[in-house]
Amino acid sequence: MVNDEINGAEAILRTLSDNGVRTVFGNPGTSEMHFVAALDDHPEIRGVLCLFEGVATGAADGYARMTGRPAATLLHLGPGLGNGLANLHNARRAGSAVLNIVGDHAIDHKPLDALLESDIDAVAASVSAWVHRPARPSTVGRDVAAAIAATLDGPDEEHATGTSGRIATLIVPADVSWSPGGAAAPARPPRAVPDRPAAVDTVTKLLAGDEPVALLLDGDALTDDGLRAADRIAQVTGARLFCPTWPARLRRGAGMPGVTPLAYRSEDVRTQFAGVRHVVLAGARTPVASFAYPGRDGILIPAEVTAHVLAPELVPVADALREIADDLAPGTVARGSAAGVPVVPEGDLDAANWAPAIASLLPENAIVCDESITAGMATVPAAFAGAPAHDVLGLTGLAVGQGLPLAAGAALACPRRPVICLEADGSAIYTISALWTYARENLDITVVVLNNRSYAILRSELDRVGANQDAGAARRMLDLTRPDLDFVALSTGLGVPASRARTVRELREQFAAAVADPGPHLIEAVIV
Repeated sequence: MVNDEINGAEAILRTLSDNGVRTVFGNPGTSEMHFVAALDDHPEIRGVLCLFEGVATGAADGYARMTGRPAATLLHLGPGLGNGLANLHNARRAGSAVLNIVGDHAIDHKPLDALLESDIDAVAASVSAWVHRPARPSTVGRDVAAAIAATLDGPDEEHATGTSGRIATLIVPADVSWSPGGAAAPARPPRAVPDRPAAVDTVTKLLAGDEPVALLLDGDALTDDGLRAADRIAQVTGARLFCPTWPARLRRGAGMPGVTPLAYRSEDVRTQFAGVRHVVLAGARTPVASFAYPGRDGILIPAEVTAHVLAPELVPVADALREIADDLAPGTVARGSAAGVPVVPEGDLDAANWAPAIASLLPENAIVCDESITAGMATVPAAFAGAPAHDVLGLTGLAVGQGLPLAAGAALACPRRPVICLEADGSAIYTISALWTYARENLDITVVVLNNRSYAILRSELDRVGANQDAGAARRMLDLTRPDLDFVALSTGLGVPASRARTVRELREQFAAAVADPGPHLIEAVIV
């Protein structure tokens, strides 16, 4: 009901509250000041200030991955949204429920082409499945409720952009925020649960056949229930279990069934699929190479392997896997990975020994945000397979600068669980200001920055694309020295206690001390 006593901003806050949205990650400006002022009347909604919009959007992604509920961002006009775009891209790939509230100029001010005027709708549509701008305070509550519904159930036809994912963007003119006549709106009922996937019977027959099958698992297939169902199937049928290289969320560790991440290199993926004749996509998309390479196919499934869709990307599939397991493997109990990690000899830290050193001290039920990239691709999955059971959040969209913000959102979503951020040095610098938010909110996050003083992954990519790598100018573009990055000084300056480890012993001692002391910490692990 329209209420002349409240403005549009208050209607937005009331609708967020009534729909269960409890956290807003923001970097606001003039157009959003009425929203900021309205937060005083809503102590149930936590406003979290981030010093850069990419931190706000990445934190919203981490929050949504861990709760399954939408987090909101508050961003300033088109440039503010643009600054957050990379981590919205990652959130889109992860299928995360994120609601962007983007302030715009007042309606009668837009024709003046003010300095910050831009095409916000076009920028938003590149990462949002749903985009809308309310025209009056009386409709803004209804529009917020529709946006929240879109993050949970997918977009309605009227506001769908054609972009995949669960991101909704509401572009709010300043005068819609400040004008009276606002109206809040109640929660929308969820849409009907999808029917049983039509492919269940076909996939069941395929798995019961004689030809080798692989299951590519993603989404809720990588939860405890999904993995246990898939493992029961694998025991009886011999099916191989794979997941994306960097899944949005994966339950992993001792007691959990093992699943093999797809290799990053296309030639290695083809080796993984050797002997397979069918691959079943269980909540997963067809795997493709991250980049084009001269003379190499971009599709990672070998030509002789036939793909079958049990459920497409972002569609729940765990129940279907359980149904297939009950049919093919009644009474079979899922297996779990054995506890324990490789023994690490003392010595200087290198790409092979840092991950087991951390895994051996991992706290129970931790959340691991993994953006270790080159330093971790070959070692982290194996080292952490026998660590205490934990959730790992991966670099779904491959846009770097995700790890530190993602950890902030995960820590706010699950304040009783320790969060570990495994972070590459080059990627950390993109969103290093996230550490300030850690300190301000006193988040229980331990960051391990793997400092190899280079964009190491690009060194190998230079060779793979066939480019000349002998020239000094090329090496300089991939080098992170002269000057060296001092992560201890950077972290301390942003309010997070920090230390530096050069040996396995130092890393183990510093990590053990950090996880035993609630609050934020950073360890710079110097990799030789």
